[in-house]
Amino acid sequence: MNSTHRENQNYPTTQNAEPAYNKDIRLRAYELFEQRGREDGHDLDDWLRAEAEFKMPARSQIRRVAA
Repeated sequence: MNSTHRENQNYPTTQNAEPAYNKDIRLRAYELFEQRGREDGHDLDDWLRAEAEFKMPARSQIRRVAA
């Protein structure tokens, strides 16, 4: 088996290449999917909402900055 794609440090082919934050977002998106009753067709919405939740600073951090 001869592959046209060669693994190197710029293009890892292992599953471990997923950044840690993507795993957190993926898990949160799945939680949102389950909360909706496993209704298909909203995967992008779930991903974007989960991503936004991780990018938003915690409310406690906002209060400290505002004080």
